Amino acid sequence: MTSAGRPAGRARVDLVIAPTPLHRALRLSHELGVELLFKRDDLTGAGLGGNKLRGLEFLIADALARGCDSLVTGAGPQSNWTMLAALACLRYEIEPHVVCYGSGEQHQASRAEGNMRLHRWLGVDVRFTGAAERSSVDAGIAAVTAELRAAGRRPYPVPRGGATPLGALGYVRASEELAAQLAALDEPPTGLWLATGSCGTQAGLLAGAALTGAPYQVVGVTVSRPASECASRIRELAADAASLGGIGADIPEPDVRDGWTGPGYGVASAAGQAAARLVAVTEGVFLDPVFGAKAMAALIAECRAGRVHGPIVFLVSGGAPTLFAGPATAGRRSTRQHPAGQAPGCMRAPDPGGE
Repeated sequence: MTSAGRPAGRARVDLVIAPTPLHRALRLSHELGVELLFKRDDLTGAGLGGNKLRGLEFLIADALARGCDSLVTGAGPQSNWTMLAALACLRYEIEPHVVCYGSGEQHQASRAEGNMRLHRWLGVDVRFTGAAERSSVDAGIAAVTAELRAAGRRPYPVPRGGATPLGALGYVRASEELAAQLAALDEPPTGLWLATGSCGTQAGLLAGAALTGAPYQVVGVTVSRPASECASRIRELAADAASLGGIGADIPEPDVRDGWTGPGYGVASAAGQAAARLVAVTEGVFLDPVFGAKAMAALIAECRAGRVHGPIVFLVSGGAPTLFAGPATAGRRSTRQHPAGQAPGCMRAPDPGGE
């Protein structure tokens, strides 16, 4: 079942329990001397929640409209995106296929952790590229898509993170939701901060800010790519999402902050861990270690340096399963080649078996 709604009447399925809460972070605000509010997109509803469900509402609806019977996407072994994508697919009777970078053998020891445990429990087809590079997932998605088509299936390929103009509409719609909530505040926020990875969420928020005439600046903290690359991707995605959504207003220039990735993408940082613990003990809110925690570390540093003035909205984007995974969630390098008979660059994960 789909429901029509703005922007531009694009069809979407129902995955998000909206509006998600917007509440004041009173103790943390007192600690930092800046008024902070949390937009709780860790409470979106399906699964253990998370920001990716907003884009999936539009992507799943599009797959259904095209008569697709399967969806192929990918990311890292502990990706919240792939977990929520698989869960959304199963709910709407679309078969999910997931491609991860790294080696299945090397990740076998962690199969019972975090998002991989959930994939395994659901019986999702998970394959590994055998390469440590994140970009290897792109070729893997193409290979699995071709394999399914050759077998007479109708696959729907989606790039890493669901970062497409259609997926970005999820946060255009979220911006309208947020605008209604902010109208009840005595003072409008000056900034909306978030973690930026595949760039689709920030792109949607930027286009949404233009649509709603938002008073705040959308500030992304990159957790993977260089800030300049993020800005370029966000600019393009936001413009294309605005075109899809019928948004005629000028899109603001992306604001992306660098320097908070820590040891690397998918690996917790010391600053992020300290920030996450502060949020947990003051507000009772858990931040995931590789996205939200790093973005919060950047915001805390800016608050303590006196460079930001509130109110500030912080997007809690979810990712609870990664709290129950190992300290490093990124893939590790492998030299093993793919087995004969498999799609090039993709090794099937070991048979899930029993728990």
